[in-house]
Amino acid sequence: MQVAVIGGGYAGMAAAVTLAGQHVPVTVFEAANTLGGRARRVEHRELALDNGLHILIGAYRETLRLMQLVGSDPRLQLLRIPFTWIIHERFSLKAARLPAPLNLLYGLLAARGISFGERLSAARFLLHMRHQDYALPQDVSVTQLLDEERQSAGVSRLLWRPLCVSALNTRPGAASAQVFLNVLRDSLDADLAASDLLLPRVDLTRLFPEPAAAYVEAHGGAVLTGQRVTAIDQSPDGYTVRFTAGEDTFSHVVCALPPQHVGAFLFGISALAEVAEAIDRLAYQPIYSVYLCYPQEVRLPAPMLGFDSALLQWAFDRGTLCGQKGVIGLVISAEGEHQELAQDELARLAHQELQQQLGLLPSPLWHRVIAEKRATYACTPALRRPEPQTPLRNFFLAGDYTASGYPATLEAAVRSGIGAARMILNSVSRDS
Repeated sequence: MQVAVIGGGYAGMAAAVTLAGQHVPVTVFEAANTLGGRARRVEHRELALDNGLHILIGAYRETLRLMQLVGSDPRLQLLRIPFTWIIHERFSLKAARLPAPLNLLYGLLAARGISFGERLSAARFLLHMRHQDYALPQDVSVTQLLDEERQSAGVSRLLWRPLCVSALNTRPGAASAQVFLNVLRDSLDADLAASDLLLPRVDLTRLFPEPAAAYVEAHGGAVLTGQRVTAIDQSPDGYTVRFTAGEDTFSHVVCALPPQHVGAFLFGISALAEVAEAIDRLAYQPIYSVYLCYPQEVRLPAPMLGFDSALLQWAFDRGTLCGQKGVIGLVISAEGEHQELAQDELARLAHQELQQQLGLLPSPLWHRVIAEKRATYACTPALRRPEPQTPLRNFFLAGDYTASGYPATLEAAVRSGIGAARMILNSVSRDS
């Protein structure tokens, strides 16, 4: 058995690590020179930035498990903070160190920035959803669910809306309430550590994909960067994979490309026509990351800070997190008018808003805007997503867009890769 994994992002590397750990020969093909896909390192002025500013949470159990397996110690690579939700000078909530759901309920009742009635209403909403096992009879938008549960404009704006956009990268008016509830269930109503915020201290390539590649190679596999796959053809022995440097034959394929790139390989295979059409129907949402470099003494009041502003949503102090003193990373998630702006103008407005929130700041020494225009699929109600096991024998999909109860996150990508690898292992076990 020989397995080809097409794509060296979090999904592809999770599949490769799972297979290599079971002594299965695996080859990873990555078109870029840097592993990580839509969560990768970007070099700028001798600094390691990321093409998207991501955080993890304690509920990312499979990501944390694989990090530990490949030698990327989560205790060193991630700053762990008990669940704290701060919208600068508007709202603050800190979960208590109590068993769930008391930790969040206590935090809600003690929150600052909304009235006691609003806090009580938010607590009742969580308890009601818990009583329903976080399951809806029919999926609706997050906005509709919050309206039905009589959540005020204040608590929706300062808590539920930013939670929704952060988790689903989709505005509440278009976002799936069921997926949103799945996130609340597995993060805020699980064990105490599940709701912890985990902020990367290193770039996202170094966090997992690079150590994963070293693990795969140490277990007899190969990770080929700068090797674009140009075709996947069925052959008598399985699949012929054609790539930049040549071609090779494999018994199994895990296609772990972003969904917008998958169709080019699937449309020529009649058995996968319906799968290709389902992927083609997906809509997408952007994530813009704006890096502003100030003099070294500039710092944020906290490593991670939220804003209730026209443009910015979250800011990260890269000096506190990874030693990049004076560098502030700003996140603008989901679609909006900012997509129409030139990058220099976007950086200027980001600096302007940051000043409005924090007070007078010196002019940035430099800026870098990274726009991932198709960062995630749009997580809309009742969305049908492709299954990882395709109608074509020994051909599997992996990626955060494949069918699951979770939005497009690093954990969803990792779980999809593990799932595809386990399907291969199970099929081989049945055939032997």
